[in-house]
Amino acid sequence: MNSNPYSSPTQDGSPPVRRATLAFIFVTVLLDVLSLGVIIPVLPKMIEEDFLGGNTSLAAVYTGLFGTVWALMQFLFSPLLGALSDQFGRRKVILLSCFGLGLDYILMALAPNLIWLFVGRVLSGITAASFSTAGAYIADVTPPEKRAASYGLFGAAWGIGFIVGPAVGGLLGDYGLQTFGVYGLRIPLWVAAGLTIVNAAYGFFILPESLAEENRSKFSWKKANPLGSLRLLRSHSELLGLAAILLIYQLAHQVFPSVFVLYAGHRYAWGPRVVGVTLMVVGLASVVMQGFVVRRTASILGERKMLFIGLVFGALGYLIYGVAPTGWLFWSAIPVFSFVGFFSPAIQGLMTQRVSASEQGQLQGANSSLMGIAGMAGPIMFTSIFSAAISQSAPVNLPGAPFLVATALHVLAIVLAIVVLLRVPKGEAKPAP
Repeated sequence: MNSNPYSSPTQDGSPPVRRATLAFIFVTVLLDVLSLGVIIPVLPKMIEEDFLGGNTSLAAVYTGLFGTVWALMQFLFSPLLGALSDQFGRRKVILLSCFGLGLDYILMALAPNLIWLFVGRVLSGITAASFSTAGAYIADVTPPEKRAASYGLFGAAWGIGFIVGPAVGGLLGDYGLQTFGVYGLRIPLWVAAGLTIVNAAYGFFILPESLAEENRSKFSWKKANPLGSLRLLRSHSELLGLAAILLIYQLAHQVFPSVFVLYAGHRYAWGPRVVGVTLMVVGLASVVMQGFVVRRTASILGERKMLFIGLVFGALGYLIYGVAPTGWLFWSAIPVFSFVGFFSPAIQGLMTQRVSASEQGQLQGANSSLMGIAGMAGPIMFTSIFSAAISQSAPVNLPGAPFLVATALHVLAIVLAIVVLLRVPKGEAKPAP
């Protein structure tokens, strides 16, 4: 791919058209993830202190509800935005989503009650669904043999955003709480709004279109609804099997956001500071793995080996997390678990090779819908397992049970991957008809 970000001047003497490259979408994704990360440390506290007068138990109920609804919106709207981007182009969908997300953060910052905050989370889930379009953008600008490495860069943007974002949000929230009382917890929401509006401006002036006119397809509600989008996954037996592996992986991955804070506090007596440092280290390990190691080894290993590396080391990491009797042993699993970063670029690379250029947006929408299904089922499943495992009526006190279940899910994914990939000849796959 030409490294020059500009095409040649047009015949009428107008300015040259900027070509789409990975650098442009990397900045777009990074700014969006930063805005999401900034509100992570303060939203539950805002619900607890600002709206419920310090009722922690009730705040947990509302926080879980808001998280489930956010995932539901991702499930419903990711395929819609993906299908729209297949017809109208990636740039327009990304711009509208960024601008809408910025306005949504302003709505949440001004919310006078939980109803308006709930509306804000619904709108946030809708507008943040544009990440599927960003994934299609990468497929547009990257040849099939290099997509695994490119999706590693995509993962690095997520890693950086979720390292810096929560740290900034926590500092701003603490400053706001100390300076302005509970209303000061809204400051990170204003910062998130600013980041997304800056992102919209960046996209308007700088982000080029990536989808050529000849590769566009007409919008169809059959493709745009979640079930219609998921039908694409049945168009090829290999694609359906890979989608099942991806769903199992995403379901297992829900264990961290669902129970990590509760687990660390219960088993290791970790407070917010240690929990925050741990999450930062996990994020840094993810950035190093996906931003550097994966990009440098993808062409050597290939998607198949990368897939198994990610699943095997993910299973080992979850196993250590679940049985570790001390915090230090828990930390020792972080470098082991970081190799799970090989999985996402590998599965994305394998799946995008099996659909046509005009279906990349639909595929990314379908994948985001799978993430939405996991996001709806995972928190309920893992929190219920954790609650039962530490209850007095449990035959054995096993606080690490959720991580052991995640280990079992990875083992299941490994077995399924062996079955699926043994049926597929090596070499570049042809898109499904």
